[in-house]
Formats: sequence, structure tokens, C-alpha cells
Amino acid sequence: MGEKKRLGLFQRSLNRIEYIGNKLPHPVTLFVILAFIVLIASAIVSSFGVSVAHPVNPDEQVSVKNLLNTEGITYIFTSMVDNFINFDPFGVVLVTMLGIGLAERTGLISAGLRAFVLALPKPLITAGLVFAGIMSSMATDAGYVVLPPLGAVLFAAIGRHPLAGLAAAFAGVSAGFSANLVPTALEPLLGEMTIAATTDEAYAETMNILMNYYFTIVSVFVLTLVGTFVTEKIVEPRLGAYTGNYKEDATGITKAEKKGLAYAGLSLLVSLIAVSLLIVPENAPLRGEDGAIIISPFMSSLVPILFILFFIPGVVYGIVTKNIKNDKDVANHLSDSMGTMGLFIVLSFAAGQFVAFFDESNLGMLIGVYGAEFLDSISLTGIPLLIVFIIIAGIINIFIGSATAKWAMMAPIFVPIMMQFGYSPELTQMAYRIADSSTNIISPLMTYFALIIAYAQKYDKKMGIGTLISTMFPYSIFFFVIWTLMLIAWILLGIDLGPGSPVHYNN
Repeated sequence: MGEKKRLGLFQRSLNRIEYIGNKLPHPVTLFVILAFIVLIASAIVSSFGVSVAHPVNPDEQVSVKNLLNTEGITYIFTSMVDNFINFDPFGVVLVTMLGIGLAERTGLISAGLRAFVLALPKPLITAGLVFAGIMSSMATDAGYVVLPPLGAVLFAAIGRHPLAGLAAAFAGVSAGFSANLVPTALEPLLGEMTIAATTDEAYAETMNILMNYYFTIVSVFVLTLVGTFVTEKIVEPRLGAYTGNYKEDATGITKAEKKGLAYAGLSLLVSLIAVSLLIVPENAPLRGEDGAIIISPFMSSLVPILFILFFIPGVVYGIVTKNIKNDKDVANHLSDSMGTMGLFIVLSFAAGQFVAFFDESNLGMLIGVYGAEFLDSISLTGIPLLIVFIIIAGIINIFIGSATAKWAMMAPIFVPIMMQFGYSPELTQMAYRIADSSTNIISPLMTYFALIIAYAQKYDKKMGIGTLISTMFPYSIFFFVIWTLMLIAWILLGIDLGPGSPVHYNN
């Protein structure tokens, strides 16, 4: 009886969170509101003549600019188009998604994920599902559509609880979104905003979008082990034996899909060799000064390289499976993939104005300096400061699902603050990614949350928000704690988070 009361209270709390979250405006509207707040705040703060010493050049005083005087209003109108076009993630995300979108539309990514999972022996099904879910982030949201229902089908086919399979796949796809063995669209998406938020221009020039790559590679294996443990030791025993009537055999890969995957794999290998010839030789065109690789045209060309590595195998797969019959089909697939980016384009316009206004007003610099002084006054520095930041980002994620939207708001504030305490922008971004990914699966406002409930109701008609969150909550807690401890260990060891991306910032 006591357990039921606790469950009822928990569900009521979650319903309250959902109610409050639904009252928040749409992310586009939120950025418009924030942009107006920045304009008003710039006028108010500038009237007091507040100034602070530049964190990098202490001899330079920085004051807040009034964006509602004649000069400011002129800036607003004359910069609006440039603010949109020059919004850092805008171009890189669209170019990357051209390649990934084509591979998704032709069926290459879906077939590849299914082939990987279905080829696993039964004892490795759980680990394989979590691993495939984590790796699916290379295709942005494709994993949400393919893997959770596939995981449920696989578990049902081998006599295990289908909801445990669905949970394992969902945990991998969503909670592991910031881990992968290959660079994903999230790297340029967040990386460009982090670089733009860096107050030290000289340091920013040394940064690259693969700033978290080493850490995310190791995270794949750590999270796979954690996800497997939670599934088999906590979630599946709690669900108990499956008593439903739903049975289904896992479908395999067709001959056409197998042939397409083989040729796509071969084309990927050829593409990798071709790209390596532009990098590996001593005088290769994509090497930097004195043969450097970290600071080089190669690091500046990662987005077009990612586009090529997804585009070519996607075209080859489509031709082999007859999904692509001519150039018109390629153009249509590319057009369809861009059609799904409509909301991102609108969001970029609104976010671009907010970010530009915030930067032009110098409010971020003011908040960064005073924020650092406040944290210093309460002796919150070092690891405790990092943990508090991760917790704050995780709480915000429950109410605002878009990783881009949150980081566009948080980066200009927290990157400079953390730099004040000797933490690199690269580390701040990784800390944010841990918080964002770990709490995705317990946020009712997450875009695909309702879809997962719909999948689950195929096996349990009573499945609701509270039931799903209570099922996923152990994953969120374990991922959050283990991942944070891993980051702390990384800091203590002083290991670079990615190519030329240290954990500490020394101005």
C-alpha cells in the first residue's frame, strides 16, 4: 500500500512538471522574448554607466551598450539578416544534414542499424541495443524511430520483456546522445556556439568542433556497460515476466538491403582513403603550417568531409536498392531532408538575433565577471562548481528539450564564467552535454517522448507518462552519476577532451 502511495505521489509530481513545462512558450517564442529582454536590459544597465575589466585584458574596461538608442536601433535593423545568416550553427548543420539526410532517406542508416542489432548473439542483445542506440546519434533522430520498437520486438522474440528492450534502446538513443565513435551533427551544432561564446579571441582561434571527441569515444563504451547493467539488474527484474499476448519474430535484412550495405560499405572505404590522401601525406593540401593537423584546413573542413562520408554511401546504397533511379531522386531526397529542418531554420533566425544582441550589448561579459565574483565569494570553485553547473543544466533540460536552444542561451553566460575559474570552454560544453543527454529520457517535454509511449502501449495498454519515466529514471541517474564521475577523473588526469582541447584554460 505504501509503495502505491509513493508511486501515486511520484506520478502527481511528474504531471505537475508536465503541466508547468507545457506552460513555457515555444523555443522560437522564447528566443524572441529573450531578445527583447536583452534590448531592455541593455538600455537600463547602460544608464547606470556600469563597466568591468575585461577578463583577458584587465587594462581594458568594458561597458554595456544601449541597443535602444539611435545607434543601437540602427544596429538592430541593419544587422538582422546578417545575424540570421551568421548564426554559428546555421550553415554547418544544414550542410551536415544534407549528407546524413540523404543516407537516412535512402534507408542506409535504418538498414545498417537493423543489421548490426540482428547479427548479435542473444547474450549480447542488451549491450548491442544500447551500443546501437548510442551510435544512432550520427543520424540525429533516426534512432528514435528505428531502435526502440526494434528492441521491443527482439526481446519479445527471445522470450524477454519487450518493454525492457524498448527501454534499453531508448536509453542508448537519448541518454547517450552525446557519445559516439564518429563525429555527429551535434559537434558543429554545439561547437560553433561554444567557440562564439569564448571571450578570449586568441584562444578561440585554436578551438575546433571536435573539442569533445576523445571523451565521447570513451563514453560509448562506459555508457554501454552502464546501460546494460541497469537494464539487466534493475529495469528488467522490476518489470517482471511479460504476461502479455503480443508475440513477434524479429524481421531480418532483405537481400537487396544486404547488397546495398555491402556496396555502401565499400564506397565508404574508398571515400575514407580518398580523404586520407588529402591529410596523411606530408605535403597534403589539408595540412596546416609546418604539416600541422590540429590547426589546419582539415579541422576547418570537418563539416564538408562529414557530408561526403554520408552522401556517397547514401547515393550508392540508394542506387543498389533502386531507391535512387536518377539524379531527380537524389535531388528529391535532399529536398525532403531539408524539409525537416524548417523548425531549425526558424529557430536559427530567432536565436541568431538573441545571440547577436547579447554579444553586442556586452551583457554577457558583465554577467560573466560578476557571476565569477559571486561564485568566488561563496567559495564555489573547482569540482563543486562543475557539479552545480551540470545539475542546473539537467534541471533546465526537463523543461526545454532542444539542446541547441538551451546551449544558445547558456553558452554566452556559462562559458565565460567557467573560463574565469580556469575551466576551458571545451570542458564546459562537455559538462553541458552530459547533463542534457542524461535527463532527456525523463523529460515529458522531449520531442520523441510521446512516440516512445505510443510504442510501449503496443505491449502495455496502461503505459503512461509516469510509468515510462519511472522505468527510465534508473538510466538517467546512473548515466548522470557515472558520466559526471568520468568527467571529474578526466579533469584530475588532465587529459585532452579532443584534438588540441584541454580541460583547463590558462589566460
